[in-house]
Order: sequence, then structure tokens, then C-alpha cells
Amino acid sequence: MGKSSKDKRDLYYRKAKELGYRARSAFKLLQLNEEFHFLDDLERVVDLCAAPGSWSQVLSRKMFDEAEGDVQGKKIVAVDLQPMSPIDNVTTFQADITHPKTLSRILELFGNEKADFVCSDGAPDVTGLHDLDEYVQQQLIMSALQLTTCVLKPHGNFVAKIFRGRDIDMLYSQLGYLFKSVVCAKPRSSRGTSLEAFIVCLDYQPPANWSPKLDNNVSVEEFFHDCFVGINKLSLGDDSQLPEWHESVRTVAPFISCGGLDSFDSDATYHLDEGDMAKIEKSLDPVQSPTNPPYKRALELKRSGKLSSCV
Repeated sequence: MGKSSKDKRDLYYRKAKELGYRARSAFKLLQLNEEFHFLDDLERVVDLCAAPGSWSQVLSRKMFDEAEGDVQGKKIVAVDLQPMSPIDNVTTFQADITHPKTLSRILELFGNEKADFVCSDGAPDVTGLHDLDEYVQQQLIMSALQLTTCVLKPHGNFVAKIFRGRDIDMLYSQLGYLFKSVVCAKPRSSRGTSLEAFIVCLDYQPPANWSPKLDNNVSVEEFFHDCFVGINKLSLGDDSQLPEWHESVRTVAPFISCGGLDSFDSDATYHLDEGDMAKIEKSLDPVQSPTNPPYKRALELKRSGKLSSCV
């Protein structure tokens, strides 16, 4: 979490520090769960694109700290390209979610059992070019979905961050082939000015006789060919003429707001009493320092007095 003026005014930023979460995004998962209850009675969970680890922290607290029954056998695996600091009850490792070895490692940690729940809060470094950002984000979702179809057990659930754009219907259609229910949700902790939302996919129902398998030499289209065949495809006749045009049925996922009206509005400014002001004026240190920030080398040079000579 940064220390910009917007961050300081954001109550979710402050509450995340007070509750020990590494990022304010923890509240997004919590508010989604308030609506869908997909974190109940979980045994095996995969958190993709997990750094810095706020969603893994929520999963750990829900599955272990707040668990009423036996926690033996419960496992959480968090994967990211970036290094992550350790989290209680979470197995973290640095890997590429598109590589078959990552899948093998996850299944090995689960004793070759499938996961009950897979989530991904990953997003690319946004450029401000909305069309480009939406395209890259959808490619990231499809990569996460490939791994999910290989590791998620039937009737399991999948949640991922999306950027809503004009071509989002295609993603809804594809997910509708794999899950019984697909809902687009916007938590109150997600800023209204942001394009982000979350796709909540419930009750995984893969097609019969379809056995997904990760392969670096297979494209996304080839991977899902047997599953998504016929979606938005044009079939040419023997004479190579385009068939008669028919308007396709638009797939629209239900859109709901999560968090309730009693939750803080991330875009609002709140008036505080004197007691609250005293708390706000007290600075809170970061919950977890960056493990490998891009400015790490600059700090090392500065401490050694060599930074000025390098400029």
C-alpha cells in the first residue's frame, strides 16, 4: 500500500493496516464472500497472482483462525511471479501460472487432490489505454482459467478480477460453458472510478470427456477448443461462402454490488470526531515491507554513499 494523499484519505487503506492486512484488497475478497459465502468449509485453496498476499491472509484467517472444526488436512497454496513474504498456514512459491511444472507442484502439495476454490486478484501494470488494459487482463484471466480447469474439482468455485469493457460478453460466454452460475460483482471497497470488477464463477461443471492439460506449446484457443467449440465461430460451407448472418444471443452476467450500504465507500470523504482524529494522526508502519522492490538497488547505493557518484 502506498502513501499518496489518496491512500491516506482512504479508510480501507487505514483499516487494512489496523487489521494487519498487507493491502486494502483484502476487503474486496471479504465483501465478495459476504454475498456468496464461497469461503465456507474449504479444504484446499489456490491463490494465483497472490503477491503481496492480502487475499492469502484472508484465506488463512477464514480456514484456520476462525475455523470451528478440525484444521488438519487444510492447505492453501499461493503462487506469483514476484517473491512473497511468508504467511501463516500458507505455502507460497514463486512460479509462472502458465507453466506445467506449476500445476504439478500444486497437485503435489495437495497430495494429487483437486482444489475446492481458486482465486486470482492479478492484474497487469495498467497503461491508461483502456482497450489495451482490458485485452491484457482478459489474457491473464484465460491463463488463470487454464490452470484452474486442471486443478479445480467439480462443483468448486473460481473468482478473478476483470476489467469490464465492450468485449466482456465473450468471457461471460466462455465461463458459462464451465460454471453453472457466473456473476459480475463490484465490492464497495473497489473504487467507483476503477474499471475493475470481479467475476464470481460458482459450481464448476466441466464438459464430459474433456481432460484439460497444460502445455506450453498449445495456445489458449487450442486448449479450450473441445470445450468452447462453436462459440462465436463462423462455419464455412463446402463452397467457402459465408453462411447466412444471424444475430448471436448476447451473454450478460448479472451485475451486483457487494459490501452493503453500511460499508465504507472507497470514494467518499468522512467527517471524524476528535477521538477518531487522534487515531488518524498516528502514523502506521507498513504491515509488510516490499520483498524485492524496484528501488532496492538504489537504497543499497544510497546507504553506501555511492548513489551520487552513479548519477
